[in-house]
This record gives sequence, C-alpha cells and structure tokens, in this order.
Amino acid sequence: MGGSLFQHFLGTFLLLLCFKAGLGSSFMLGDAKVGCMERERQTLLHFKQGVVDHFGTLSSWGNGEDETDCCKWRGVECDNQTGHVIMLDLHGTGQDGMGDFQILGGRISQLGPSLSELQHLKHLNLSFNLFEGVLPTQLGNLSNLQSLDLSDNFEMSCENLEWLSHLPSLTHLDLSGVDLSKAIHWPQAINKMSSSLTELYLSFTKLPWIIPTISISHTNSSTSLAVLDLSLNGLTSSINPWLFYFSSSLVHLDLFGNDLNGSILDALGNMTNLAYLDLSLNQLEGEIPKSFSISLAHLDLSWNQLHGSIPDAFGNMTTLAYLDLSSNHLNGSIPDALGNMTALAHLYLSANQLEGEIPKSLRDLCNLQILLLSQNNLSGPLEKDFLACSNNTLESLYLSENQFKGSFPDLSGFSQLRELYLGFNQLNGTLPESIGQLAQLQGLNIRSNSLQGTVSENHLFGLSKLWNLDLSFNSLTVNISLEQVPQFQAQEIKLASCKLGPRFPDWLQTQKRLQELDISASGISDVIPNWFWNLTSNLVWLNISNNHISGTLPNLQATPSLGMDMSSNCLKGSIPQSVFNGQWLDLSKNMFSGSVSLSCGTTNQSSWGLLHVDLSNNQLSGELPKCWEQWKYLIVLNLANNNFSGKIKNSIGMLYQMQTLHLRNNSLTGALPLSLKNCRDLRLIDLGKNKLSGKMPAWIGGSLSDLIVVNLRSNEFNGSIPLNLCQLKKVQMLDLSSNNLSGIIPKCLNNLTAMGQNGSLVIAYEERLFVFDSSISYIDNTVVQWKGKELEYKKTLGLVKSIDFSNNKLNGEIPIEVTDLVELVSLNLSRNNLIGSIPLMIGQLKSLDFLDLSQNQLHGGIPVSLSQIAGLSVLDLSDNILSGKIPSGTQLQSFNASTYDGNPGLCGPPLLKKCQEDETKEVSFTSLINEKDIQDDTNDIWFYGNIVLGFIIGFWGVCGTLLLNRSWRYFYFQTLNKIKDWLHMTTTTNINRLRRSF
Repeated sequence: MGGSLFQHFLGTFLLLLCFKAGLGSSFMLGDAKVGCMERERQTLLHFKQGVVDHFGTLSSWGNGEDETDCCKWRGVECDNQTGHVIMLDLHGTGQDGMGDFQILGGRISQLGPSLSELQHLKHLNLSFNLFEGVLPTQLGNLSNLQSLDLSDNFEMSCENLEWLSHLPSLTHLDLSGVDLSKAIHWPQAINKMSSSLTELYLSFTKLPWIIPTISISHTNSSTSLAVLDLSLNGLTSSINPWLFYFSSSLVHLDLFGNDLNGSILDALGNMTNLAYLDLSLNQLEGEIPKSFSISLAHLDLSWNQLHGSIPDAFGNMTTLAYLDLSSNHLNGSIPDALGNMTALAHLYLSANQLEGEIPKSLRDLCNLQILLLSQNNLSGPLEKDFLACSNNTLESLYLSENQFKGSFPDLSGFSQLRELYLGFNQLNGTLPESIGQLAQLQGLNIRSNSLQGTVSENHLFGLSKLWNLDLSFNSLTVNISLEQVPQFQAQEIKLASCKLGPRFPDWLQTQKRLQELDISASGISDVIPNWFWNLTSNLVWLNISNNHISGTLPNLQATPSLGMDMSSNCLKGSIPQSVFNGQWLDLSKNMFSGSVSLSCGTTNQSSWGLLHVDLSNNQLSGELPKCWEQWKYLIVLNLANNNFSGKIKNSIGMLYQMQTLHLRNNSLTGALPLSLKNCRDLRLIDLGKNKLSGKMPAWIGGSLSDLIVVNLRSNEFNGSIPLNLCQLKKVQMLDLSSNNLSGIIPKCLNNLTAMGQNGSLVIAYEERLFVFDSSISYIDNTVVQWKGKELEYKKTLGLVKSIDFSNNKLNGEIPIEVTDLVELVSLNLSRNNLIGSIPLMIGQLKSLDFLDLSQNQLHGGIPVSLSQIAGLSVLDLSDNILSGKIPSGTQLQSFNASTYDGNPGLCGPPLLKKCQEDETKEVSFTSLINEKDIQDDTNDIWFYGNIVLGFIIGFWGVCGTLLLNRSWRYFYFQTLNKIKDWLHMTTTTNINRLRRSF
C-alpha cells in the first residue's frame, strides 16, 4: 500500500514536471501567476536578435536564471491564466526631450515571422522607433489582435493593406507616419476591415488620392468607426464620398493639413454626431455654415480661405470648449452671441479682418482660458471688466496687432494670467504698477505702443515667473536699481528704443538664464562692463546696436548658435576670432581695425555655421580671408567701406548659398575669380569703387541668372560689354560706369525683361536660425548713384530700375532696343563716344525720371517723343552735336539752359538762340505789320478828313441857308410846330380811347 502510494505520488510529481516544462519557466496553482510559454519565450528571443538596440531597452530579455520568465521582461505582458503573451509594448521614448532615450530599430520585414508566431497577441505597440522596411503581411496572422500601433516609424512602408481584413478583432489601428504612398486601394482595404474597428489613425502616411472614377464598395465595411485621423496627407475633396458613409458613426474627425477645397458643407455632409472636428490648413472656401453639430466640443477651421462673418448661430453651441477660426478672411464684428458659449475655454480668432470693439458679452465666458484676437482691425478701449467672469481662469490673452486705444487695461484681478501680448496697438498713458500683481505672468509683450513714463522695480518685482519681457518701441524709461532687482530669471528681455542710459544697466547682470537680449537704441553712452560678457555664454541673440557704446571685444565664450548685432556704436580694436563661431554677426558702423584673417582659425565649427556677416563701415585692412570654405552656409557677406586690399581668393566660390556680396569701396585688385560663378544663388553683387581689372566676365550672365543688382562701377575693367549680360532677366539695376569698357552697347538689352515689366522686387531674406526654429528678417541695401549723389536704398531698392554705362569708352549708336525697357527709371550713357541720333521712340520710356546722354557725339534733332515723358525730372543732353529746334512743350522747356549746352546747332527755348525759321517768320511778320500800319494810317487820314468835310457841308448847308433866307427859315419852324401839334393831338386821342375801353 505504502509502495503504491509512493509510486502514485512520484508519477504525479513527474507529470507535473513535464507539464511545467511544456508550459514554460514557471507554473503556480490556484490564482497564482502562470509563467510564459517556452515556445513564445524562444520566439521573443529570436525577435530580439533582429532588433537594433543601442540603448539597452531589451536588456531584461535573456537566458539567465533570473530572466527565464519572459512575462517579466520589459514591454511583455502575459495572460494570468494561460501564460500566453497577449501584449508587446515596445514604444520608443525620449524623442520629446522628456525621459531617457529608449529607441529600437531594425528591418521590420525580418521581424515579421517572429511576431506572427505570437498567436495569442492582443496588443502590439512598436511606435516611436526607427524600424524600417516594408511592413510584413504575416502580421495578418495575428487573428486575436485588438490594437496595433506602428506609428512614427518614418522609414517603414506598406504597399497594400489587404492583410488588415484578416484581423477580425481589431478595434484600434495606428499607422501614422508609415509610408502608404503605394497602397493605392487603401479605401477598399479599410472598407473590408471588421465592423469592430472603432479607431483609425493614418496621419502623415502619404495616402494616394482617391480617384473619383473608381467605384468604392462599402459592402461589409465598418459602420462603427468613431475616430478617424487622415491629417497631413494632401488629400483632395475626392475623399468626400468615401467619408459620407461613416457620417452616422464618426465622433472624431481630423482632416488637418490636406488639400480640401469647396465649402465646408461639401466636406462634412450630415455628420451630426461629431464631437471633434479639425479641418484646419486646407483650401476650404465660402462662408461658415450657420449650423454645426450642437454636440461639438472641438472645432478647428483655421488656415483656410473662409470669408464672410462669424455666424450668430455659434451661440447655440453651448458644449463647444475649443473654437479656432484664425487665419482666414473673416470680416465684420465679433458677434455678441459668442457670450452664450458658456463652455468655451479656447477661442482663437486671430489673423482675420474683424473690426469693431470686443463685445461686452465675452465677460460672461467664465471658463475662458485662452483668448487670441491678434492681427485684426479691432478697436476701442480695453475696459476694466471686458473679461470680468474669466479673471480666475484666463491664462493667455493675445490682442496684439490691432487698433486698440486708450490707457493700459487694469488686469490686476487675473490671478492665473500667464501670457499678455498687447503689442502693436495704440495704447497710451503709463504702465500701471498693478501689472506687478500678476504673480503667474510668464510673458509680457507690449512693444510698439505709445506708452510713456517710468518702469521701475515696483512694476516688475512681483513677477517672479517672468521669462519673456518686451517693452520695445515705447517712450518708456526703465529705471531699475541694483539694490532691488526683479525676482525673475528671464530668458528674453527686449527693451529696444526704451531709455536705459546713459549708464549701462547694471541690473542685467542678475539675469543668468538670458537667451535673447535687445537693448538697441536705448541711449547708452558707456563702456561695456566686464560682467556683461558673462551673459553671452547662453545667449542665442544679442542686439546692442544704435547706441554710443565704446570699448573692445574680448574672446567670447559664446554658443555656436549666437546671433549678434553690435552695429552703429563706437567699438574699436581688433575683432576676436570667437565671434565668427556664431550664426549671425553684424559689427558694421564701428571703428574696428586690423585684419580679419584670424577668422580662419575659428575652433568651434558648428554644424550650423555663419549665415550673415556684416563688417562694413569700419577701418579693417589687409587681405580678405582665404578660408571661405568653412563659411559654406553664408547667405549675406558685407565687407564694404573698409581698407581691404589684394585679390579676391578663389575659395569664395565655395559659398554656394551666398545671395548677397558687398565688397564696395575697398582697394581690391585683380580679376574676378572664375569660381564666383558657382555662387548661383547670388541676387546682389556690389564690387564698386575698387581696383578690379581684367575683362568684364561673360559668365555673370550665364551662371548668375538670379541677379537683381549688379554694381561694378569705378573699377578698371576693360574690353566690351559681354552679350551674356543680356541673360540677366531679373536684373533691375545694372551699373558698369567709370571703367575702361569699349565697343558697342549690346542690342540685346531688351532681354533684361525685369526692366520692362511693372512691379519690383524687394531683396529680403528670412535667415532661419536653427535654435528655437526662429528667423531674422533682413532687407538688403546698396548705394546707388542717383542724380549725381550717392544714396543708400533699402526698402525701396527694388523701385530703382536703372542702367548706368557712363564714363567709359563705348562707341556706336544707342540701340533702339533700349526703348523696350518701358519701366526704366534711370538711364545714364554719358561721357562715352556714342554716335548717331537719339532713338526716335525714346518717349516710350514713360517711367524715366533721370536721363543723361551728355558728353558724347550724338547728332540730329531731339526726338519729339522725349517731351512726352511727363515724370522726367533730370535731363542732360549737353556737349553733343545735336541740332535743330528743341521740341516745344512744357516739359523740355522747363529745364535749365545748361541741359542743352555744348550743342551749337540747338535752338529755341529755353535757349536764348532763336531758330532760323523763327527769325524768318519774325521778319516776314514785321514787314506785314509795317505795311498794314502804313495802309491803316492812310485810311485813318481819309476817314477823319471826310468826317470833317461832311460836318462842314451838312452844318453850313442847312444852318447857313436858314440864316441867309428868311422865307425858308419861316417855313422850317412852321413845319416843326405843325409836327408838334399833330403829335400832341394824336397822343391825347389815344389815351381817351383807352380810358373808355376800361
């Protein structure tokens, strides 16, 4: 009996051991956990072999004694009852800067067979990793899979999605970031998926457009889909019919960043159950519909082409917590009905054309946290209680770039306010000290208003969390003592055009975390203190320009991303090589001296490199640097107005991204290096006032076709003007004056099409700094010889369309083709050896303001069409061989006579010399006048003589007779009495008749 019991116990024990070996590494009875299955453990180990794991994410996966239970491995979860692996979560971490990096990689196609053996797997998450290659279709064998997340593996692709139809239990699918550009039939594949699918995320997957002509069957397709994310795919409105099928089930729809057009109603259909809708960054047009799903909690229509007003019907959407209508073309006022949206927490209406005042109804939005109304035309005062109910919830208030007037608003009660942006308005008065009560304030921007008065420590002392302070471009005086400095440690302080000086503001030395500092044009007339340079160790932007700051620059321990503007000061000494380690450098208009060749010794060659160097208007000397190749990202190079000498080195041709080159007014010699033709992005080249020589390079026209400004004046170039210059179709200013050029003016000048077309180009750049993804706006400038003076043009540079070939040895005729450049503003061909006549059609140059053809050998008459250029303000035709009469008209006669000096053959106003035909006409006219006068005098004598004779004969013929003959006298007076009596009787009779008739 005992033996049989022992044998039975032993058999049971061995059976359990065998069962344990079959199940895995551990087995516990009752409710205890069951270890993983050995076969699945081996499958996971095989999977690990194909994974690239630089960060030790799978370090717990092994064969050690304490690593036998795979259910305890990182990212693995097993079923408590069966021990099967049901979840594998190996998503990457650390890309957002939070936490440690845990990123896996490898060829996903090689890992597919291992994963397909985990038949009981319900959840698979490999997101945010670096897996690459084509997604294996074996994943379709995981028939128990409920959620699959492969998102943000941007080197992973999938050529078709048919295998998804084999996953009947799948409810959650996220392939965002996976390349699906070859999955042409993706809509059909989605339609074939199980009706259990409720969430589908396909953001940024390069989905192919749906072809409208292809019929898409919805048979057996999912009607339970509640969440759909197709954002950032460039889809067109051809997606609309496919979306309509899910209109009754969708609760969350994200179509952000596509290419949808038409109206919103076309895109939405009848989606009445939506709670989340994002149609931002599309091409939607028309007005905003007056009716949306009243159950919406999130609505984003920003960055479209919508116009019209904001519908009052929005007031009925009482569940809406997030509304973004920014960056459209909406106009009208903000409707009062928005005050009924009591759940509203985020309201974005910026970058539209809204006008009027902020409605008083917004004071009823008691849950408002963020209000963005910037970049509109809103006006009126900011009253004390304009957002009264949200004083305990409001965190961000953006009202910048409007037309708000009046005093600074009292916001002292807004206890949660973190961001206050009121810049670019018309606020006046003083900054109230109550601003210091906003204890949570992190960003304060009130730049470009009309505020005045003093900002003291009382304003800023209580703002301990402030990191961004911008008071620029007001009439404020910042007066903070070192004894009571603010408690904040700011990252950005911008006080441009505020009054800080004349002493350097000592309180800045307490700011240890500064990354941006702008105290330009702040009235500082002081030597830079030594402590100031300690601030530069963390700075990425420093601007102390337009002051009277003196001193020298030390070797800075600066970041490789530093942008520095110290222009227009009184700094002197040599330029230390450390400043060339940054990204943006402007030391112009100072008194720096010495050589810049030391810049070749920079030790910190960052991956970003210099983008902008301006050392102009100093006293620098020596040769130009030889090491241009280390500045390969340079966009702007300005070394003008110094004392540099020697040749331009060939290595300058390695500045492939350079767009502006200023070397004007130095003493550079030699020919232009051929390597400069490699700088194909050049838009402005100014090498004027040097001693450069050699032939005028023909490759400028063929290789540098983007040039807008070409200034090579006052050098020693010789030879003819190359025909290739006519290929500069974008050039608007071409100055080759004061050289030794000979030959004829090319007839192909009419190919300079920018001078014949309306419009102008502003030479401006957005120089992007790599830190914080920020950029600096830069507008180029150059010196233009204009009406005998050198003037600097900047914003209006593109308006100066000019050709200046003056003071050379050019010969031949003025090509008639130049008259096709109808937008030309200035033409100077003076001081050459030009012959022939002035083109008859020169009057076509209606935009001409300046014309100088003096000191040539031009002959013939002045074309009549020249008098038709109404805007011509400067004209010089002196010292030629012109002849004939100056065409009549108010324009040409309004110029001084010196305009036509040195042309003996010219005549007529404004010259005193009269033309021959005028003199002949004058003589003829005078003779005619004289003959007429004589004839008139004769006629007058006869006329007056006859009057006298007639009077004598008439008077004495009648009166003499009456005096001499008594009977005639008696008869004459008797006749007069009879006539008098007859008149009296007739008058009396007629009067009586009239009385009786009445």
